[in-house]
Amino acid sequence: MSQPEMQPGTESDWPVIELRNVTRIYSTGRLEVAALRGVDLDVWQGDFLAIVGPSGSGKSTLMNIIGCLDRPTAGSYRLGGTPIEQLTDDDLARVRGRAIGFVFQSFNLLPRTSALENVATPLLYQGVPRKERYARAAAALERLGLGDRMEHEPSELSGGQQQRVAIARALVGEPALILADEPTGNLDSQSGADVIKLLHELNDAGTTIVMITHDSDVAVQARRQVHVRDGLLVQ
Repeated sequence: MSQPEMQPGTESDWPVIELRNVTRIYSTGRLEVAALRGVDLDVWQGDFLAIVGPSGSGKSTLMNIIGCLDRPTAGSYRLGGTPIEQLTDDDLARVRGRAIGFVFQSFNLLPRTSALENVATPLLYQGVPRKERYARAAAALERLGLGDRMEHEPSELSGGQQQRVAIARALVGEPALILADEPTGNLDSQSGADVIKLLHELNDAGTTIVMITHDSDVAVQARRQVHVRDGLLVQ
């Protein structure tokens, strides 16, 4: 199966993300819980979309499906025009590594490992040669204003700096899509504002961004919002 290609969003092209009637049901013994109930969503190249909802609304399940971390129980999901349901688990892993960059609330950095090593690590799994890995990681950190922090470990960095390292790691593989899960959730207000500003700069440069948040003050800073409640998209 060929890898999904992210195409520009015009009427004749596929959206980057296309969900149709997506349902996700979790079964625990005799109990079934519908986390998503017939979701339709399009995201085009260059979008900066906020998916907004309270805890338990289904927004995290939606993010997991968009990020190829989970599969729908029913419905269809196309990523760059490719039907995800037709991909094997190995294909999905390759898609996650090459087409999607993840940014998490908890940063998920490797402890006792330099910022440079943290950012270079995803390229190792893509088979990028060592010299190129470190050159690209250094360039990503420079781009995010961390050129003087490359040898620092996460414990030696502020929360805002750790999140910028996490964003550099998401960017280093040059994905067309960044999924940011509560990217300001563990930051003070100024660091959070800096991260949103950075996401806008990346979006202005052409990167498609989908941000998951429960915070309406954060969501309003995206270019577009959709709201999730009880497993449905609502206005």
